[in-house]
Amino acid sequence: MHTTPLTPDLVRGALDLERTANGLLPHRLPARARAQCADPQLAMAESQPSGVRLVFRTRATTVELDTLPTKQVYVGAPPRPDGVYDLLVDGRPAGSGRAAGGNTLTIDMTTGTAEQRPGPVATVRFCGLPGSVKVVEIWLPHNETTELVALRTDAPVEAVPPPDRKVWLHHGSSISHGSDAASPSTTWPALAASLGGVELINLGLGGSALLDPFTARALRDTPADLISVKLGINVVNADLMRLRAFSPAVHGFLDTIRDGHPDTPLLVVSPILCPIHEDTPGPSLPDLSALSEGRLRVRAAGDPAETASGKLTLRIIREELARIVRERSAQDPRLHYLDGRELYGEADFGELPLPDDLHPDAAAHRRIGERFAALAFAPGGPFWDGAA
Repeated sequence: MHTTPLTPDLVRGALDLERTANGLLPHRLPARARAQCADPQLAMAESQPSGVRLVFRTRATTVELDTLPTKQVYVGAPPRPDGVYDLLVDGRPAGSGRAAGGNTLTIDMTTGTAEQRPGPVATVRFCGLPGSVKVVEIWLPHNETTELVALRTDAPVEAVPPPDRKVWLHHGSSISHGSDAASPSTTWPALAASLGGVELINLGLGGSALLDPFTARALRDTPADLISVKLGINVVNADLMRLRAFSPAVHGFLDTIRDGHPDTPLLVVSPILCPIHEDTPGPSLPDLSALSEGRLRVRAAGDPAETASGKLTLRIIREELARIVRERSAQDPRLHYLDGRELYGEADFGELPLPDDLHPDAAAHRRIGERFAALAFAPGGPFWDGAA
Protein backbone atom coordinates (compact mmCIF):
# COMPACT_ATOMS: atom_id res chain seq x y z
CA MET A 1 0.00 0.00 0.00
CA HIS A 2 1.12 3.55 -0.76
CA THR A 3 0.92 6.11 2.04
CA THR A 4 0.28 9.62 0.72
CA PRO A 5 1.04 12.66 2.90
CA LEU A 6 -2.11 14.58 3.77
CA THR A 7 -1.47 17.98 2.24
CA PRO A 8 -3.74 20.99 1.63
CA ASP A 9 -3.92 20.34 -2.11
CA LEU A 10 -5.92 17.16 -1.39
CA VAL A 11 -8.55 18.95 0.73
CA ARG A 12 -11.49 21.03 -0.50
CA GLY A 13 -14.18 22.91 1.39
CA ALA A 14 -12.10 23.96 4.42
CA LEU A 15 -11.01 27.53 5.15
CA ASP A 16 -8.11 26.45 7.39
CA LEU A 17 -6.10 23.30 8.04
CA GLU A 18 -4.49 22.89 11.45
CA ARG A 19 -1.49 20.63 11.93
CA THR A 20 -2.04 18.55 15.07
CA ALA A 21 -0.12 15.82 16.85
CA ASN A 22 -2.25 13.31 14.95
CA GLY A 23 -2.37 14.85 11.48
CA LEU A 24 -4.52 17.48 9.82
CA LEU A 25 -7.66 19.04 11.33
CA PRO A 26 -9.95 20.85 8.84
CA HIS A 27 -11.61 24.03 10.08
CA ARG A 28 -14.46 25.92 8.44
CA LEU A 29 -13.54 29.22 10.06
CA PRO A 30 -10.05 30.75 9.88
CA ALA A 31 -7.85 30.93 12.98
CA ARG A 32 -8.42 34.67 13.39
CA ALA A 33 -12.17 34.11 13.60
CA ARG A 34 -11.81 31.23 16.05
CA ALA A 35 -9.65 33.38 18.30
CA GLN A 36 -12.44 35.93 18.65
CA CYS A 37 -15.02 33.62 20.21
CA ALA A 38 -14.57 31.03 22.95
CA ASP A 39 -18.07 29.53 22.56
CA PRO A 40 -17.69 25.73 22.71
CA GLN A 41 -20.74 25.26 20.46
CA LEU A 42 -19.08 27.32 17.74
CA ALA A 43 -15.78 25.48 18.21
CA MET A 44 -17.54 22.14 17.79
CA ALA A 45 -19.60 23.26 14.80
CA GLU A 46 -16.82 24.85 12.76
CA SER A 47 -14.53 21.85 13.28
CA GLN A 48 -17.18 19.44 12.02
CA PRO A 49 -16.25 19.19 8.33
CA SER A 50 -19.58 19.64 6.59
CA GLY A 51 -18.84 19.91 2.89
CA VAL A 52 -15.14 19.12 3.37
CA ARG A 53 -13.76 16.34 1.19
CA LEU A 54 -10.53 14.72 0.10
CA VAL A 55 -10.13 14.80 -3.68
CA PHE A 56 -7.44 12.98 -5.68
CA ARG A 57 -6.78 11.11 -8.91
CA THR A 58 -5.65 7.47 -8.80
CA ARG A 59 -5.88 3.99 -10.30
CA ALA A 60 -6.26 2.52 -6.82
CA THR A 61 -8.86 -0.15 -6.23
CA THR A 62 -8.53 0.10 -2.43
CA VAL A 63 -8.48 3.26 -0.35
CA GLU A 64 -7.98 3.44 3.42
CA LEU A 65 -8.34 6.62 5.46
CA ASP A 66 -7.27 6.78 9.11
CA THR A 67 -9.04 9.47 11.11
CA LEU A 68 -9.57 10.55 14.68
CA PRO A 69 -13.24 11.51 14.90
CA THR A 70 -14.96 13.05 17.89
CA LYS A 71 -18.35 11.44 18.47
CA GLN A 72 -21.15 13.06 20.45
CA VAL A 73 -23.14 11.25 23.11
CA TYR A 74 -26.18 12.90 24.68
CA VAL A 75 -26.96 11.80 28.23
CA GLY A 76 -30.36 10.11 28.33
CA ALA A 77 -30.74 9.90 24.55
CA PRO A 78 -30.24 6.92 22.24
CA PRO A 79 -26.69 6.45 20.93
CA ARG A 80 -25.94 8.34 17.73
CA PRO A 81 -24.65 6.30 14.79
CA ASP A 82 -21.05 6.71 13.72
CA GLY A 83 -20.50 9.46 11.16
CA VAL A 84 -20.71 8.58 7.48
CA TYR A 85 -17.92 8.93 4.91
CA ASP A 86 -19.30 9.20 1.37
CA LEU A 87 -17.26 7.96 -1.59
CA LEU A 88 -17.72 9.56 -5.01
CA VAL A 89 -15.93 8.30 -8.12
CA ASP A 90 -15.84 10.72 -11.06
CA GLY A 91 -18.59 12.69 -9.36
CA ARG A 92 -20.98 9.78 -8.86
CA PRO A 93 -21.87 8.08 -5.55
CA ALA A 94 -19.86 4.90 -5.17
CA GLY A 95 -20.44 3.82 -1.58
CA SER A 96 -20.16 4.94 2.00
CA GLY A 97 -18.47 3.80 5.17
CA ARG A 98 -18.21 4.43 8.88
CA ALA A 99 -15.21 4.53 11.19
CA ALA A 100 -15.59 3.05 14.66
CA GLY A 101 -13.43 4.50 17.41
CA GLY A 102 -12.29 8.03 18.09
CA ASN A 103 -12.85 10.49 20.90
CA THR A 104 -16.17 10.79 22.73
CA LEU A 105 -17.83 14.05 23.74
CA THR A 106 -20.57 13.41 26.30
CA ILE A 107 -23.11 16.26 26.47
CA ASP A 108 -25.62 16.66 29.30
CA MET A 109 -28.41 18.84 27.95
CA THR A 110 -30.01 19.19 31.39
CA THR A 111 -26.91 20.89 32.83
CA GLY A 112 -25.29 22.27 29.69
CA THR A 113 -22.01 20.52 30.50
CA ALA A 114 -19.77 18.39 28.29
CA GLU A 115 -16.90 16.00 28.93
CA GLN A 116 -14.46 14.67 26.33
CA ARG A 117 -12.67 11.32 26.57
CA PRO A 118 -9.84 10.33 24.21
CA GLY A 119 -10.15 7.29 21.98
CA PRO A 120 -8.28 5.38 19.28
CA VAL A 121 -7.68 6.26 15.64
CA ALA A 122 -10.34 4.80 13.35
CA THR A 123 -10.11 3.49 9.78
CA VAL A 124 -12.61 3.65 6.95
CA ARG A 125 -11.89 1.37 4.00
CA PHE A 126 -13.23 1.37 0.45
CA CYS A 127 -12.38 -1.52 -1.85
CA GLY A 128 -13.43 -2.89 -5.22
CA LEU A 129 -12.97 0.42 -7.02
CA PRO A 130 -12.41 0.31 -10.79
CA GLY A 131 -8.75 0.09 -11.75
CA SER A 132 -8.93 2.87 -14.32
CA VAL A 133 -7.72 6.42 -13.72
CA LYS A 134 -10.47 8.25 -11.84
CA VAL A 135 -11.14 11.15 -9.51
CA VAL A 136 -11.96 9.95 -6.00
CA GLU A 137 -13.73 12.11 -3.44
CA ILE A 138 -14.16 11.18 0.22
CA TRP A 139 -16.70 13.45 1.89
CA LEU A 140 -15.97 13.63 5.61
CA PRO A 141 -18.73 13.22 8.22
CA HIS A 142 -20.67 16.48 8.42
CA ASN A 143 -21.45 15.96 12.12
CA GLU A 144 -18.15 14.73 13.62
CA THR A 145 -14.98 16.69 14.19
CA THR A 146 -12.50 14.70 12.11
CA GLU A 147 -8.71 14.78 12.24
CA LEU A 148 -7.11 13.28 9.14
CA VAL A 149 -4.32 10.90 10.15
CA ALA A 150 -3.24 8.84 7.12
CA LEU A 151 -4.24 8.00 3.55
CA ARG A 152 -3.27 4.63 2.07
CA THR A 153 -3.98 3.29 -1.42
CA ASP A 154 -2.83 0.36 -3.55
CA ALA A 155 -1.73 2.74 -6.32
CA PRO A 156 -0.17 6.21 -6.34
CA VAL A 157 -2.29 9.32 -5.73
CA GLU A 158 -2.03 12.79 -7.25
CA ALA A 159 -3.80 16.03 -6.48
CA VAL A 160 -6.51 17.27 -8.82
CA PRO A 161 -6.53 20.93 -9.90
CA PRO A 162 -9.65 22.84 -8.83
CA PRO A 163 -12.45 22.29 -11.36
CA ASP A 164 -13.37 24.97 -13.84
CA ARG A 165 -16.73 25.73 -12.28
CA LYS A 166 -18.22 28.39 -10.06
CA VAL A 167 -17.63 28.38 -6.29
CA TRP A 168 -20.76 28.68 -4.13
CA LEU A 169 -20.11 29.96 -0.61
CA HIS A 170 -23.01 29.32 1.76
CA HIS A 171 -23.57 30.24 5.41
CA GLY A 172 -26.40 29.12 7.66
CA SER A 173 -27.46 27.29 10.80
CA SER A 174 -27.47 23.60 11.78
CA ILE A 175 -29.93 22.96 8.96
CA SER A 176 -27.33 24.16 6.44
CA HIS A 177 -24.65 22.36 8.47
CA GLY A 178 -26.51 19.10 7.84
CA SER A 179 -28.58 18.42 10.99
CA ASP A 180 -30.30 15.06 10.39
CA ALA A 181 -29.18 14.48 6.79
CA ALA A 182 -28.32 10.89 5.94
CA SER A 183 -24.71 11.58 4.95
CA PRO A 184 -22.29 14.40 4.11
CA SER A 185 -22.99 14.43 0.37
CA THR A 186 -26.75 14.49 1.00
CA THR A 187 -27.02 17.57 3.18
CA TRP A 188 -29.25 20.04 1.40
CA PRO A 189 -26.36 22.36 0.38
CA ALA A 190 -24.34 19.42 -0.99
CA LEU A 191 -27.32 18.20 -3.00
CA ALA A 192 -28.06 21.69 -4.30
CA ALA A 193 -24.42 22.19 -5.30
CA SER A 194 -24.42 18.91 -7.21
CA LEU A 195 -27.62 19.82 -9.03
CA GLY A 196 -26.34 23.33 -9.72
CA GLY A 197 -22.97 22.15 -11.02
CA VAL A 198 -20.99 24.30 -8.59
CA GLU A 199 -18.17 23.82 -6.08
CA LEU A 200 -19.46 24.07 -2.50
CA ILE A 201 -17.89 25.76 0.51
CA ASN A 202 -20.33 25.19 3.34
CA LEU A 203 -20.17 27.55 6.31
CA GLY A 204 -23.35 26.20 7.84
CA LEU A 205 -22.51 26.32 11.55
CA GLY A 206 -24.83 24.46 13.91
CA GLY A 207 -26.23 26.86 16.51
CA SER A 208 -23.87 29.59 15.31
CA ALA A 209 -25.48 31.55 12.47
CA LEU A 210 -25.61 34.55 14.80
CA LEU A 211 -24.55 37.46 12.56
CA ASP A 212 -21.08 37.36 14.11
CA PRO A 213 -18.71 39.93 12.57
CA PHE A 214 -15.90 37.37 12.34
CA THR A 215 -18.12 35.10 10.24
CA ALA A 216 -18.97 38.00 7.95
CA ARG A 217 -15.24 38.69 7.54
CA ALA A 218 -14.62 35.01 6.71
CA LEU A 219 -17.27 35.26 3.99
CA ARG A 220 -15.76 38.55 2.81
CA ASP A 221 -12.27 37.08 2.50
CA THR A 222 -13.17 33.76 0.84
CA PRO A 223 -13.04 33.75 -2.96
CA ALA A 224 -16.47 32.89 -4.36
CA ASP A 225 -18.62 33.38 -7.43
CA LEU A 226 -21.97 32.93 -5.65
CA ILE A 227 -22.86 33.62 -2.01
CA SER A 228 -25.91 32.84 0.10
CA VAL A 229 -26.64 33.48 3.76
CA LYS A 230 -29.51 31.74 5.54
CA LEU A 231 -30.29 33.82 8.60
CA GLY A 232 -32.68 33.90 11.50
CA ILE A 233 -33.36 30.62 13.27
CA ASN A 234 -30.28 30.67 15.52
CA VAL A 235 -30.95 34.25 16.57
CA VAL A 236 -34.31 32.99 17.88
CA ASN A 237 -32.86 29.76 19.31
CA ALA A 238 -30.36 31.69 21.39
CA ASP A 239 -32.74 34.57 22.19
CA LEU A 240 -29.67 36.56 21.21
CA MET A 241 -31.02 39.99 20.29
CA ARG A 242 -34.13 42.05 19.85
CA LEU A 243 -35.41 43.74 16.73
CA ARG A 244 -33.55 46.97 17.46
CA ALA A 245 -30.21 45.09 17.31
CA PHE A 246 -31.16 42.57 14.65
CA SER A 247 -31.79 44.94 11.76
CA PRO A 248 -28.51 46.88 12.02
CA ALA A 249 -26.66 43.59 12.54
CA VAL A 250 -28.06 42.24 9.26
CA HIS A 251 -27.04 45.44 7.47
CA GLY A 252 -23.54 45.23 8.96
CA PHE A 253 -23.22 41.56 8.02
CA LEU A 254 -24.18 42.28 4.42
CA ASP A 255 -21.98 45.40 4.31
CA THR A 256 -18.96 43.35 5.35
CA ILE A 257 -19.61 40.67 2.72
CA ARG A 258 -20.01 43.38 0.09
CA ASP A 259 -16.64 44.89 1.09
CA GLY A 260 -15.00 41.81 -0.42
CA HIS A 261 -17.61 40.82 -2.99
CA PRO A 262 -19.16 44.03 -4.31
CA ASP A 263 -20.73 42.50 -7.42
CA THR A 264 -21.15 38.81 -6.53
CA PRO A 265 -24.71 37.44 -6.61
CA LEU A 266 -25.74 37.44 -2.94
CA LEU A 267 -28.87 35.60 -1.82
CA VAL A 268 -30.43 36.17 1.61
CA VAL A 269 -32.56 33.20 2.67
CA SER A 270 -34.99 33.46 5.57
CA PRO A 271 -35.82 30.52 7.88
CA ILE A 272 -37.74 27.48 6.71
CA LEU A 273 -41.01 26.80 8.50
CA CYS A 274 -40.56 25.89 12.16
CA PRO A 275 -44.00 25.92 13.83
CA ILE A 276 -42.76 26.19 17.41
CA HIS A 277 -41.07 29.51 16.65
CA GLU A 278 -43.30 31.05 14.00
CA ASP A 279 -45.02 33.24 16.58
CA THR A 280 -43.25 32.28 19.80
CA PRO A 281 -39.84 33.78 20.63
CA GLY A 282 -36.86 31.86 21.95
CA PRO A 283 -34.91 30.60 23.59
CA SER A 284 -35.15 27.03 22.29
CA LEU A 285 -34.67 24.61 25.14
CA PRO A 286 -34.51 20.81 25.33
CA ASP A 287 -37.83 19.18 26.13
CA LEU A 288 -36.88 17.38 29.33
CA SER A 289 -40.04 15.29 29.35
CA ALA A 290 -39.09 13.88 25.93
CA LEU A 291 -35.49 13.43 27.07
CA SER A 292 -36.68 11.33 30.00
CA GLU A 293 -38.27 9.04 27.40
CA GLY A 294 -35.02 8.83 25.43
CA ARG A 295 -36.06 11.27 22.70
CA LEU A 296 -34.48 14.56 21.63
CA ARG A 297 -37.05 17.31 21.18
CA VAL A 298 -36.97 21.08 21.40
CA ARG A 299 -39.51 23.52 22.78
CA ALA A 300 -39.98 27.25 22.40
CA ALA A 301 -39.56 28.81 25.83
CA GLY A 302 -40.43 32.44 25.06
CA ASP A 303 -43.71 34.30 25.53
CA PRO A 304 -45.51 35.54 22.38
CA ALA A 305 -46.51 38.70 24.27
CA GLU A 306 -42.83 39.67 24.44
CA THR A 307 -42.79 40.49 20.72
CA ALA A 308 -44.31 43.83 21.72
CA SER A 309 -41.00 44.70 23.38
CA GLY A 310 -38.90 43.58 20.41
CA LYS A 311 -38.41 39.86 20.92
CA LEU A 312 -37.97 38.01 17.66
CA THR A 313 -40.00 35.25 16.04
CA LEU A 314 -39.49 33.67 12.64
CA ARG A 315 -42.41 35.58 11.20
CA ILE A 316 -40.92 38.89 12.34
CA ILE A 317 -37.48 37.93 11.05
CA ARG A 318 -38.82 37.03 7.60
CA GLU A 319 -40.63 40.34 7.32
CA GLU A 320 -37.52 42.24 8.38
CA LEU A 321 -35.15 40.36 6.06
CA ALA A 322 -37.52 40.90 3.12
CA ARG A 323 -37.69 44.62 3.91
CA ILE A 324 -33.93 44.98 4.24
CA VAL A 325 -33.23 43.20 0.97
CA ARG A 326 -35.98 45.10 -0.85
CA GLU A 327 -34.58 48.44 0.24
CA ARG A 328 -30.91 47.57 -0.32
CA SER A 329 -31.51 45.99 -3.73
CA ALA A 330 -32.46 49.38 -5.17
CA GLN A 331 -28.71 50.16 -5.12
CA ASP A 332 -27.54 46.54 -5.14
CA PRO A 333 -29.27 44.73 -8.02
CA ARG A 334 -27.35 41.49 -7.41
CA LEU A 335 -28.79 41.16 -3.89
CA HIS A 336 -31.76 38.78 -3.72
CA TYR A 337 -34.19 37.37 -1.17
CA LEU A 338 -35.69 33.89 -0.83
CA ASP A 339 -38.43 33.09 1.68
CA GLY A 340 -37.31 29.88 3.38
CA ARG A 341 -40.89 28.57 3.37
CA GLU A 342 -40.48 28.09 -0.39
CA LEU A 343 -37.93 25.44 0.52
CA TYR A 344 -39.95 23.88 3.36
CA GLY A 345 -43.40 25.16 4.26
CA GLU A 346 -46.75 24.17 5.73
CA ALA A 347 -47.49 21.36 3.26
CA ASP A 348 -43.99 19.93 3.73
CA PHE A 349 -44.36 19.96 7.50
CA GLY A 350 -47.55 17.96 7.14
CA GLU A 351 -45.80 15.36 4.99
CA LEU A 352 -42.28 15.44 6.45
CA PRO A 353 -42.55 16.79 10.02
CA LEU A 354 -39.47 17.97 11.88
CA PRO A 355 -38.51 14.98 14.09
CA ASP A 356 -37.33 17.13 17.01
CA ASP A 357 -39.57 20.11 16.11
CA LEU A 358 -36.53 22.02 14.82
CA HIS A 359 -34.44 20.08 12.26
CA PRO A 360 -35.49 18.49 8.95
CA ASP A 361 -34.85 14.79 8.41
CA ALA A 362 -33.00 13.16 5.51
CA ALA A 363 -35.99 13.20 3.15
CA ALA A 364 -36.64 16.87 3.90
CA HIS A 365 -32.96 17.68 3.26
CA ARG A 366 -33.30 16.18 -0.19
CA ARG A 367 -36.45 18.18 -0.86
CA ILE A 368 -34.87 21.43 0.34
CA GLY A 369 -31.77 20.84 -1.79
CA GLU A 370 -33.80 20.10 -4.90
CA ARG A 371 -35.98 23.15 -4.38
CA PHE A 372 -33.04 25.45 -3.70
CA ALA A 373 -31.38 24.28 -6.92
CA ALA A 374 -34.59 24.86 -8.87
CA LEU A 375 -35.12 28.31 -7.39
CA ALA A 376 -31.52 29.58 -7.32
CA PHE A 377 -29.60 27.90 -10.15
CA ALA A 378 -32.30 27.46 -12.78
CA PRO A 379 -32.85 30.00 -15.57
CA GLY A 380 -34.19 33.20 -14.09
CA GLY A 381 -32.94 32.35 -10.60
CA PRO A 382 -30.65 34.66 -8.63
CA PHE A 383 -27.61 32.48 -9.34
CA TRP A 384 -28.38 31.75 -13.00
CA ASP A 385 -26.26 34.50 -14.51
CA GLY A 386 -23.30 33.42 -12.36
CA ALA A 387 -23.79 29.66 -12.35
CA ALA A 388 -21.79 27.20 -14.42
